[in-house]
Amino acid sequence: MSTTSPTTTTVSVSGMTCGHCVSAVTEELEALEGVEAVDVELNAGAISTVTITSSKELAPSEIGEAVAEAGYLVVASEA
Repeated sequence: MSTTSPTTTTVSVSGMTCGHCVSAVTEELEALEGVEAVDVELNAGAISTVTITSSKELAPSEIGEAVAEAGYLVVASEA
């Protein structure tokens, strides 16, 4: 039986200022297929770091759309 190790993607998100922002982004990202965990390091009023752990590689456009749905903008990403 082969097991795939989780994929971790880190993105920088602008516009987040509070706990509600964190909840909105987390909720949208957790709705993506394969996402197992979302960890947000809030930097209010500046660029926040969002780390996504998933069972499969996520397309940058998929992540960007989910963050945009929450009302924020991905400004950089790294796998």
